[in-house]
Formats: sequence, structure tokens, C-alpha cells
Amino acid sequence: MLYAILCYASEDVVCSWTKEEDEAVIARLVTVQEKYAKAGKLGPVARLLPTTAATTLRKVKGEAVVIDGPFAETKEQFLGFYTIDCANLDEAVGFAKELSEVNPSGGSYEIRPISVLNRVAATL
Repeated sequence: MLYAILCYASEDVVCSWTKEEDEAVIARLVTVQEKYAKAGKLGPVARLLPTTAATTLRKVKGEAVVIDGPFAETKEQFLGFYTIDCANLDEAVGFAKELSEVNPSGGSYEIRPISVLNRVAATL
């Protein structure tokens, strides 16, 4: 089963890190990722740019309206995601726990099963 591990945290906290602090966090996250990558379970991983770079398309009265910024204002922002192939939910939760143990930003990891719609492009 494919799972998306969606990463949420305070953008203000993450964006306040120095380059050195950010690189140290990424290095710790990579150590978790490598174990799953070597097992052939890790798919695409992406870090999103800040919400200030976001554009949202929303339907308003049947018309598509493009607006600057994220869809909603929240305390935590969607910062990135992992794609992982796990035997079950427990394994996916274990991966998210490992990520949270090395990530000082706090926040949360949402774990969601994936239904592949474009099977031609799927690599896992």
C-alpha cells in the first residue's frame, strides 16, 4: 500500500532557521529516508516553498478565480510530503515517528493511503 506522509509545521519556525540549522535538520531527515530508500520503499519526497509563493485556484459561483497565497490561513502550513510503500499502516506510522524524532519543528505528520490514478507514471 502506498502512503503519503504529509508534513505540517509552523512556516515561521522553519523559515527562521539559519542555513546551518536547516542543513542539520535535513541531514537528520535524510538518515531516516535512507533506510527506507535502501529497502525500495521510499518514493518521491518534496519540500514545498513557503506559502508566500503559493497560488490558489478556487471556484467562486462557478467561475475559476486565481488568488495569491495558500488556500487557508492556519497555525501550521503544509510544508512537504513523502511517498512510501508500506506493508500496512503500522509501518507508515513508524516512518512518521522516526521523522518526528529528528525534526525539531514540532508540527504533525498526516498519514494517508494513496490511490494511484496515473498508473503509467507510478514508480513505486
